[in-house]
Amino acid sequence: MSGNCKSPVILATQNPGKVREIAAIYARLELELRPLADYPEIPQIREEGATYADNAAAKARAAALRMGMVALADDSGIEVDALGGAPGVRSARFLGPSATDRERNDRILFLLEGISEEHRTARYCAAVAVARPDGTVRVFDGICEGRVAIAPRGTAGFGYDPIFVPEGAQRTIAEIPPEVKNRISHRARALRAAEPYLREILGLGEQDRRGRDAK
Repeated sequence: MSGNCKSPVILATQNPGKVREIAAIYARLELELRPLADYPEIPQIREEGATYADNAAAKARAAALRMGMVALADDSGIEVDALGGAPGVRSARFLGPSATDRERNDRILFLLEGISEEHRTARYCAAVAVARPDGTVRVFDGICEGRVAIAPRGTAGFGYDPIFVPEGAQRTIAEIPPEVKNRISHRARALRAAEPYLREILGLGEQDRRGRDAK
């Protein structure tokens, strides 16, 4: 992620797992992806929005305006139908800020005890926001349908990956190789949707204005 000919983009996230995934998915692009840890002067943005798009846009806009650079951020979560769509936009804060991934996964499995496989449907949702230096933001969405497993399986990935089985698969996200996850995941789909716009504003070609303006 270095080189004088590459276009710098701030990744407005503190999650090292997300940084690795974004870097892998965008590896073929001429980008210099700079993690938020490189910019301690950027204030931490609390994720208080009502939607994934709200949170992603707030983080990307704050970084872009503070540093005068293009910034990219995402917000994502798991929505479990049997739980009324919870934890949803609060996925990262489910059970409080100090809870571990394992504790959050265990709680969802506890709440779904006795629920049959056919009623354990769920989806991973992601919103990727791309902000220009002037604070203009566009948001792109990605969804991966699936179901919640009976028990956690696998050690790869992070978050809810050990309990999420993508539609049509038998293994959890945490059981599949990273290169497979980065083709099918909600974040991968949102990043692919954002790629044409990112190329456009950075002058990398393949212009496309799909997406929606963020408020």
